[in-house]
Amino acid sequence: MSEHTIKAFDTELQELVRKVAEMGGLAERQITDAIAALIKRDTAQAERVMAIDTNIDALQREIEEKGILIIARRQPMAVDLREVVGALRVSNDLERIGDLAKNIAKRVVVLDGEFRPNKVIRGVEHMTDLVLAQLKQVLDSYVRRDVAMAIEVWRNDEAIDAVNNSLFRELLTYMMEDPRNITFCTHLLFCAKNIERMGDHATNIAETVHYIVEGRSLPDERPKSDLTSFARVPLRK
Repeated sequence: MSEHTIKAFDTELQELVRKVAEMGGLAERQITDAIAALIKRDTAQAERVMAIDTNIDALQREIEEKGILIIARRQPMAVDLREVVGALRVSNDLERIGDLAKNIAKRVVVLDGEFRPNKVIRGVEHMTDLVLAQLKQVLDSYVRRDVAMAIEVWRNDEAIDAVNNSLFRELLTYMMEDPRNITFCTHLLFCAKNIERMGDHATNIAETVHYIVEGRSLPDERPKSDLTSFARVPLRK
């Protein structure tokens, strides 16, 4: 390729990375606002969170279109191809994170008439803080192409699972103690699961960063300690 073509190609790749970073910023804001709406019982803020999701979806489609166009026009190979494929993969994970935040906002609206303060909300806040820290770090690792930082995110997912497991048990206890808690606690269980899934998508991004830089998948199985899936609970005979 000529020098002009190489520079144009580099500009296109940089623009792709910039769009992914912009999408990541929107996803972080959506998570923060969704949890704030849950804590404050703010249905108006929840509605705004749902509206923002269309912006994330639009960015994801734009990244996909740009990525496909780059592949068709430039026919990249090796690390250049991984750059494009990586951007597509990361944008897909960020779009799913946005959907999960929107799901939390939807539950805030549903709970408008019966939401009651409960100390378990602190567990949800703590879990969200962990996820936001993971997401910020993994997005930084993506922009910087920092594999060590990405692997740290990948390994720290167990901390989020541990909080989720604890919260799961606590919410079940509240439901058994007072049937009036069942509706609220059930919705909060789903909110917690959505947050835990956000953490999983952050680790997906970490794996993508490793793939972009190293050209191969991580060799080890992802550390996982989520015990809240019904499929994991043994049935008694």
